Amino acid sequence: MTQRPNFLFIITDQHRADHLGCYGNRTVQTPNIDALAAQGTRWDRFYVANPICMPNRASIMTGRMCSAHGARHNGIPLSKDHTTFVELLKDAGYRTALIGKSHLQSFTGLPATNTFEAEAGRRAPSPHLRDAHKRNRHGAEYDLELAPDWEQPLADRLDGAFYGFEHVEVVADHGDHASGDYRLWARQQCADFDQLVGPENALPDNRINAPQAWRTAVPEELYSTNWIADRSAAWLAEHAQEDTPFFLQMSFPDPHHPFTPPGKYWDMYDPLDVALPPSFHAGDLPPIRAMRAALEAQTDPRDNQNPFAVTEDEARAIIALTYGMITMIDDAIGRVLQQLKTLGLAENTVVIFTSDHGDYMGDHGLMLKLLLHYQSIIRVPFIWHDPTCPKSGASHDLGSSIDIAASILARAGIQPFNGLQGRDLFNSEPPDAVLVEEDSQRIMTGFDRPQRVRSVVTGRYRMSLREGESWNELYDLANDPHEMRNLYDDPAHADLRHNLTELMLRRLIHLQDRAPLPAYRA
Repeated sequence: MTQRPNFLFIITDQHRADHLGCYGNRTVQTPNIDALAAQGTRWDRFYVANPICMPNRASIMTGRMCSAHGARHNGIPLSKDHTTFVELLKDAGYRTALIGKSHLQSFTGLPATNTFEAEAGRRAPSPHLRDAHKRNRHGAEYDLELAPDWEQPLADRLDGAFYGFEHVEVVADHGDHASGDYRLWARQQCADFDQLVGPENALPDNRINAPQAWRTAVPEELYSTNWIADRSAAWLAEHAQEDTPFFLQMSFPDPHHPFTPPGKYWDMYDPLDVALPPSFHAGDLPPIRAMRAALEAQTDPRDNQNPFAVTEDEARAIIALTYGMITMIDDAIGRVLQQLKTLGLAENTVVIFTSDHGDYMGDHGLMLKLLLHYQSIIRVPFIWHDPTCPKSGASHDLGSSIDIAASILARAGIQPFNGLQGRDLFNSEPPDAVLVEEDSQRIMTGFDRPQRVRSVVTGRYRMSLREGESWNELYDLANDPHEMRNLYDDPAHADLRHNLTELMLRRLIHLQDRAPLPAYRA
């Protein structure tokens, strides 16, 4: 029997594709990730199923769109009734581990933004009948990642595996606010660790003045990126001698905001050396105008998860800090890859690199994510390095986050479960289009209601339709790669718009759920 491969699945957070050297960025230094791409396959057209953390991470785990698995936005956990590809690996005898960010459940502890509201004059259903799903993902088993309640390791609070992971060491939150198992460890190393984190404890720095950016007092050796690499290397060493294949997910919470790279990574990149995106001053969509007006009037708080407009200096500073976080991650990845070689595991370990979604990072003058499906938000890096069959170069085929599960299972020789919607990237025909879903949960600057958006992306075009708004989007990515000319209402492109609308509908039909199996008697 052919030896089954190991897998090292590396995922970053809020990391757009072109913030890597192998994707054409000439400023940020990522030699270890670039080497994986040079010796493997790099997808140029890889898209998220949803441009938000929890929904897309759930799509990666299940190989299904959020409209199928139900985790539509942050705050809705992945139901334990949904099968994950990691469970299939474990079922087939793989050792499975997650070290770093999970975010398959909520970690903020904030109150829900959408609740069941009783209507005057009508009898409200009993609590267990107020949702279409009776087992509606509430209760202690879905509160395992809540950072405010993290007083003991997640592993000590589990009864069995965590979505298929038999070993878990988890980081919640981002930047120097990172918590979870990592924070418990950090407090053991430094008794006053909590007095090192946050803007109130930041080191002085007069050069950087940007929203959600501070020079953290947390030293490099105690920062979450290093902890994840060290714990991953330790787990590999512990299991190196076992005659059992493994799947290790190494998940970094950076380069997500807040922008707090530690030590030398804080000023590794000079904001003056950072070029603004070509679209920085472009864009006439209603929410972009509203966010720019809020910046001018200084009415947007810019201290939360919502997208916001920035000045040129702020954009350069934030991008430079983000590059610092990315290089720190690359250095950490390099140490773990070296550990694979030292342990004699590299020759049979498939290494995969991706991110859960992107960030505007100055595109159209904006920061963060949500609402507008520009390439910077929905296009992410995807690199597959298989030492047994290297394929150096780039793939221009369309790929989606839902394809990751199918591809890993295929390489492991495991049949997928019924209802998996993704495809094996190596042994199937690419689709004509991929679909991106987003259902927001709160009102943000420039909107008067939560948004529901569906985007279809082809080899050349991106069209986005949204519910309840008078405007939509259509861009020719070949002639307008920075998405600065909206063709949706252009009469000359009416036929194209209609064709893409039909294509979107056909893709929606294709992705209709095929689970559960019928309950026929044998």
